[in-house]
Amino acid sequence: MQDVYINSFGAFLPGSPVSNAEMEDYLGLVGGVPSRHRVLVLRQNRIKTRHYALDRNGRPLYSNAQMAASAITDALKKSEISRNEISYLATSTTIADMLLPGLASHVHAELRLPPLEIASFQSVCASALMALKSAYVQIRAGEHACAAVSGSEFASRYFRPGFYEHTRHFRKTGTVPLEADFLRFTLSDGAGAAILERKPNARQISFKILWIDIRSYADRFDTCMTAGARRESQGTLSPWGDFGGPLAAAEEGALMLTQDFTILQEMIPVWVSHYLDLLQQGRFRLEDIDFLCSHYSAHSLREDAIALLRAAGALVPEEKWFSNLYTRGNTGTASIFIMLDELCREKDLASGQKILCHVPESGRCLNGLMMLEVV
Repeated sequence: MQDVYINSFGAFLPGSPVSNAEMEDYLGLVGGVPSRHRVLVLRQNRIKTRHYALDRNGRPLYSNAQMAASAITDALKKSEISRNEISYLATSTTIADMLLPGLASHVHAELRLPPLEIASFQSVCASALMALKSAYVQIRAGEHACAAVSGSEFASRYFRPGFYEHTRHFRKTGTVPLEADFLRFTLSDGAGAAILERKPNARQISFKILWIDIRSYADRFDTCMTAGARRESQGTLSPWGDFGGPLAAAEEGALMLTQDFTILQEMIPVWVSHYLDLLQQGRFRLEDIDFLCSHYSAHSLREDAIALLRAAGALVPEEKWFSNLYTRGNTGTASIFIMLDELCREKDLASGQKILCHVPESGRCLNGLMMLEVV
């Protein structure tokens, strides 16, 4: 089996940083009035700035595929290869530009690469690790020598007023449900990428992938974060296509992006249990970790996880945690790539250091962990 190395990271963040006070200038005012939940949500997540692929009139500046291609191009510029050496492309996103075909087809077209193998991964945040693992396994098995992987999000396009104002709930109450407004002031846009090869760089550091472990707990949980369905009173979901058409689905609120907070809180101990399982199995040792890149959507969730880890005696010291949540917002599948790209630029990394990456997903409870070694 081949060893596999991440030889460069790339990122693309659209537009200038958007402050908390400017958010609704870009997203728009639902019903013409400011959100009553904005201050509460920002107090919970502690995000200060983020990026949107919209201008101040709500017009798109880029597509999801264009942002992914830009991040891959950035990673290529930092690599030691030519773009035509890529023979495998894997993309990840929460919601692509179109229902079909898959995002990877559009990213391939944007990059104008020669014919190659592609794979599209669509879930929530952890689909980034799904895409990475697919490339890792392809190279490890000898199927390919070089791969490009991306994570990209254009969440803001789904937070425009029209996604809420036409719902039966808004017409009746004049408000946006908290489970939808929370995501509106938490998720942001951007893309990240990585170039994987079967040999390390010759002139700069590389990151050897030691392992990637992804685990779904969907057998234990109802859906937590969803788009394209209406949540019924008994907790079941009715897919948007069951309402007879997109207009009827929009009226029933089935096109809103929502999250169930009760289910979300129940997932945190399960995510921690996956980490503890790997620790107990000897997959890593706490004293060996130099940096922990943990993706979390709100500062409050970080505090909950830290409390559980501290109680279990399994906490990586907080001074080793690295996050970009407060300046980039929650960039979903792009987050782990953008985070690692920033880590490379901001820290003086040295051979032998180990980086534990953690990407939980609230869609229907999924958790992913990855260990990298600087070489």
